[in-house]
Amino acid sequence: MGEVLSQSEIDNLLAALSTGELDVDQMQESEEKKIKSYDFSRPTKFSKEHLRTLEFIFEHYSRLISTNLPVYLRKNVQVAVTSSETNTFNEFTNALSSPVILGIVDFAPLNGSIIIDLATNLGYAMLDRMLGGNGTPLDKSREFSEIEQTIIEKILVMFTQLLREPWRNVIDISPVLSRLETNPQFAQIIAPGDMVAIVTLNIKIGDVEGFMNVCLPFFTLEDVMDKLNTKFWYSTMQENRDENYEAYVESLIRKVNVPVRAVLGKSTITVNDFMNLQVGDCIRLNTGVDEDMNVYVGNIKKFTALPGTEKDSYAVRITSVIREEE
Repeated sequence: MGEVLSQSEIDNLLAALSTGELDVDQMQESEEKKIKSYDFSRPTKFSKEHLRTLEFIFEHYSRLISTNLPVYLRKNVQVAVTSSETNTFNEFTNALSSPVILGIVDFAPLNGSIIIDLATNLGYAMLDRMLGGNGTPLDKSREFSEIEQTIIEKILVMFTQLLREPWRNVIDISPVLSRLETNPQFAQIIAPGDMVAIVTLNIKIGDVEGFMNVCLPFFTLEDVMDKLNTKFWYSTMQENRDENYEAYVESLIRKVNVPVRAVLGKSTITVNDFMNLQVGDCIRLNTGVDEDMNVYVGNIKKFTALPGTEKDSYAVRITSVIREEE
């Protein structure tokens, strides 16, 4: 039931109309409800709050990539989140060219999968760098060989493993790279009309710059949509900030490959003697047989040891640890 006006309010309203202070047409327009068009073929399943929380998650993810990827490439890497948007899965796949680098990731324990789309110029640059080059991409795209796909798959496995830590505040996931696809036609993980959230990361490797898109279907994230809000994310982050942090850092350090070498001794010979070396020749070293030898970790002298054997292999037995202050 509408509001009933008093007699004084009616008199004031008529007086305002007669003096022109109120316009009948404007009153009718203001009373009309504004209609907002809604596309039922593309329902809005990801709110701005959901997209903002996904940006927070992948900002953390980008920092992990910029820290871990240089271990493989031995080159400075910069990663940043550039945008997040919603689209249909069909529009996402139609925007892909061939060949592509698509990692299909099983997002267990959630249902379904997500897709990591890596720009081909970044893929070629990583391949060139890991195979001994300067990290220069190809001028023209071509199909990837089986060896190249194996190397790229190693990078995508690392990208997949790094997803665990940023998502821990929402859900404890165990993502696994299911397969690598270079043809977008073979990456149909959901129906073409289903909605997806797309988070875009900008990756810069030296002078090479490109995008990596992470496609997150609503079907996959449906069970945790209530947790994709900044309030829940921040509260969980505060609770878990210090939990297992040392163990996580230790696990990252253990993945770094460091060369270890034991030096028997040194000697100086002429080039002529070196060229005429034969099997059975002896070279006198500057150390005695009963002296400790130096063991280097990287380029740092870290241990002293005695030489020996272990079954059919040469080995050393550590005798002392050289501290940093020494």
